[in-house]
Amino acid sequence: MDAINDFLSAMLPYTEWAMLILLIGGGLFLAFYSKFLPYRYFGHAIAITSGKYDDKEAKGDVSSLQALSSAVAATVGLGNISGVAIAIYMGGPGVIFWIWMTALLGMAIKFYSCSLAIMFRGEDSEGSLQGGPMFYITKGMGQKAKPLAIFFSVAGLFGFLGVFTANQFTQTFMNVVKPSETLFVMTEFSWKLTIGIVLAIITSFVIFGGLKKIAKVATAIVPFMVMVYFLAVAIVMAMNASEILPSLQLIFTEAFNFDTAVTGGFWGLVILGVRRAMFSNEAGLGSAPMYHGQSKNDEPIREGLVAMLGPFIDTIVVCTLTAVVIILSGAYLEAESNGIIMTLIAFKKSLFGVGDVLLMIIVTAFALSTLFTYSYYGVKSLSFLTNAKTGRYYNWFFVATIVLAAVATVDLVINLIDLAYALMVIPNMIAVLWLAPKVNRASTAYFKKLRNEST
Repeated sequence: MDAINDFLSAMLPYTEWAMLILLIGGGLFLAFYSKFLPYRYFGHAIAITSGKYDDKEAKGDVSSLQALSSAVAATVGLGNISGVAIAIYMGGPGVIFWIWMTALLGMAIKFYSCSLAIMFRGEDSEGSLQGGPMFYITKGMGQKAKPLAIFFSVAGLFGFLGVFTANQFTQTFMNVVKPSETLFVMTEFSWKLTIGIVLAIITSFVIFGGLKKIAKVATAIVPFMVMVYFLAVAIVMAMNASEILPSLQLIFTEAFNFDTAVTGGFWGLVILGVRRAMFSNEAGLGSAPMYHGQSKNDEPIREGLVAMLGPFIDTIVVCTLTAVVIILSGAYLEAESNGIIMTLIAFKKSLFGVGDVLLMIIVTAFALSTLFTYSYYGVKSLSFLTNAKTGRYYNWFFVATIVLAAVATVDLVINLIDLAYALMVIPNMIAVLWLAPKVNRASTAYFKKLRNEST
C-alpha cells in the first residue's frame, strides 16, 4: 500500500493546478457570464424544490427534490464532518475561507452543469433515460469529443468508490467504541475488517435496488440527520456563544497568511481549500448532473436552479458549522491525527463528554447515505464505457472496495480520491465552459416565459 500511496502523491501536483484553474477560473467566468443569475434567483430555486413547478407529465425517474436529496446525500456527510477537519488539520482555520469562495463559484458551476444534464439527456443500451457529463459531452459537443467522455468515465470508476466514507466511518467507530481495548477477542485490524464487511453487506441491500430505491432511502435519511446535526451544533455554539465571532475572525485572518505551514505557502492553502470544497460539494466534478439528469423535469434551467442549492446547503452552511465547532472548541490545536478524530474531539469536549457518541450516530447515517448514492455514479460510468447490463457489475467492485478501505490508511484514501477527482474535473469543466452559451440562451427564454405567465 505504501508504494501505491507514493505513486498517487507523486501524480497529484501535475493535476491540481489544472483543477485550480478550471474550478476557480471557470467558476468566476460562469458567475460573470450568467450575470449572477443563479444567485439572483435563489428564492425561485427554493420554490421549484418545494414542488410548486412539478410537471407530472415530464420525463424522468425522480422528482427534483429527490434528485437534490440524493445528490446532497452524497455530499452532506463525511465530507462536511471529516473533510473539513482534514482541511483545518493540513492548512489551519484560514483554509475555510477558500472553501467558501470555491462553494460560491460552485453554485454557478452546478447551475450550468445540471441545466446541461437535462438539455442533453440520452439513453443507455436498454433505452432508459440518462443524464450526466458523458451525455452532454457527446450530445452537446459532438462525437468528436467522445474521448473526453471516456476519460471522465474511467476516472469516475475510481473517484466514485466509497473508500473515503468507509475509511472515516471505521476511524469513528474505532475511536468512540474502542472495541480493540474493551473487547479483546479480536485485534484492531480484525475489528476494522469486520466493520468493513458489515458496511458492505448493509450497502448491498440498497444499491442493488437501483436509482428509485436509493433516492427513496436518501430522501428519508438525509433531512432528518441534517437536522440532528444542526441541533447538536446549535447547542455547542449556544454554550460557547462568546467564541463564535473570534472563530470566524480567525478564519478570515488566517486565509491570507503567507507564512502558513501548509505545503506551497499561500497558494498551497488556496489549492487545499479548492480540493476540500470540491470533495465537500462536488461542484465541477460532474457527479450531481447524473442524478439531476434523471429528474422529472423537462425544463433545463429549472433543474439547474435546484442543483445550485446543493453547494450552499452543503458547504456554506454545514461546513461552516463544523469548522466553527472545531475552532471554538480548540480541537484543531489538540488533534494529532488527520480526519474525523479532530471533529470527535471537538464534539466530545463541547457536549458533556458524550458528543462523540452522538456524532458517531450521525456519521453512521451520513456514511450509509453516501455509500448508497455514490455506487450509482460508478454504475453510470461503467455503463457508458460498456453497456447497462455490464454497468451493474460495478456494484460488486464497489462493495469489495468498502472492505479494503476500512483497513487502509487515511493518507492513501485521500490521495486516491484527490487524484481521481482532479482528473474528472478536467473533461467535465471543459464541456461546461464550451456549452455555457447554450445555457444562457435557454435562461433568457425560460425567464421570459416565466414573466409572461406571471402577468
